[in-house]
Amino acid sequence: MKYTRSFVNGLVACGIALAMVSTLSAQSREAGATVLRIKGTARYTLGNNIWQPVSVGQILHPGSVIQTSRDAGSYVDLAIGEGAGPIITGTATPLASTAPGKGGTTSFKQTAQQNTIRVMENTVLGIDKLSVIETGADVVTDTQLDLKSGRVIGNVKKMAAASRYEIKLPNGVAGIRGTVYDISADGTVRVASGSVVVSFVDSQGNVQTRSVMGGQEYNSRTDQITALAPGLAGQIETAATASAGGAVTMSSSASIDRTIYFVSPTVGR
Repeated sequence: MKYTRSFVNGLVACGIALAMVSTLSAQSREAGATVLRIKGTARYTLGNNIWQPVSVGQILHPGSVIQTSRDAGSYVDLAIGEGAGPIITGTATPLASTAPGKGGTTSFKQTAQQNTIRVMENTVLGIDKLSVIETGADVVTDTQLDLKSGRVIGNVKKMAAASRYEIKLPNGVAGIRGTVYDISADGTVRVASGSVVVSFVDSQGNVQTRSVMGGQEYNSRTDQITALAPGLAGQIETAATASAGGAVTMSSSASIDRTIYFVSPTVGR
């Protein structure tokens, strides 16, 4: 596990170094993750082990960790990276809502260009980095999330070639490009469209990569890539884009860890 974490941190460090060299004269700004919709309850911490309730319209900054309720069907929808943050607070349109914590859904409508992610029930997700760099010729985004437990479903729009969107897992890293995905912390990666490259350290200590294409599923426990079950790609697509409209109930064979995790304030792993 320590070796795996060192490998993951090494990948992140290399990426940061390359970004610094290639964008030395560019203008960089921090982005945010805006809460679009909540079903059930959720809370967040800034790493100090002080937890606060999450609310619709709230902007979560890098360093935040969000945890959703263990209640079946609970989730939080986030708009992240470019187009999130202050832009959403000025353009968000409230939708019909009911009180959080009573099984209801409270939501805002996001703009079409935003990347979105649905944090499913009983999930702990760290927001490690969200940045936007204006190079003059393009807009380069850097998104680094840490899926500590549970499951997320996301929709990533087309990005500049130099942009990066990564989700750290307990046993590796998933690199995402223009993709509709469903990823669990146990290493199950489902791709409805686009592609995901999973990098991990095998039992011999060697770095391995697996490319998972649209319509495929990767199981890290068996190290096998198989076709998605019939109809599952459509369910993932629907859930990934649902934050623009009404709530969606999604069924899946994914196994969810029911343990509630309390994140310590310790920096670095």
